[in-house]
Amino acid sequence: MIRKNIGAFAASTLLVVSTGTLAQSSSTMAAPIPSATQAVEEHAGFIKTVQGTAYLTAPSGAKRVAKAGEPVSRVDRVETDASSGVSLVLRDGTMLVVGPSSRLDLQQFSFDSTTQEGGLVVALLRGSLRMVTGLLGKKPDGIRVDTHTATIGIRGTDFIVTADDKT
Repeated sequence: MIRKNIGAFAASTLLVVSTGTLAQSSSTMAAPIPSATQAVEEHAGFIKTVQGTAYLTAPSGAKRVAKAGEPVSRVDRVETDASSGVSLVLRDGTMLVVGPSSRLDLQQFSFDSTTQEGGLVVALLRGSLRMVTGLLGKKPDGIRVDTHTATIGIRGTDFIVTADDKT
């Protein structure tokens, strides 16, 4: 059921890369893609689409409703309701699609657009996640996904991970 829901949401928010531009094929609410001059280096990326209700929680505990176009910091938590989903685009081009009833911690993100060096660590605490890696996925040890029972090292791919709620 979760795989079907995240697959449907992921398909509706598929990003197409063509000659250096990003376009979206979606009937859900979408935000314009920020230009390079608008990208703020202290942010990991931005919310691309939101279906239903999703929340971002800062390390300070401040919780806010996720909205398309909103920046995501390097260490935000993303939470979705039972019938919700959210997609994020990180500065290196990585796309994260968080499925229904999910909790995802963005634990670490760094990316130098000049050298294309950095790393990404996310923890899927519950629910489902689809990831299409960007430039960081091409580097050895560039991306790591943690769950309660496993750690996955990623190198350049498109995959779905699900995790049961252990908390």
